[in-house]
Amino acid sequence: MNLEEQIERQEKIAAGLKTAYARMLKFKRRKNSEVVVMREGKIVRLKP
Repeated sequence: MNLEEQIERQEKIAAGLKTAYARMLKFKRRKNSEVVVMREGKIVRLKP
């Protein structure tokens, strides 16, 4: 696999993760559920 193929694969993975995150937020809003994230080394619960 050459460098161009690796870059293309990384871009596709990043786009897929962005889409998955957007879908997760949409689902959490619909279900009125908390989102758990880590900020500055601490676990934080957020209401979307």
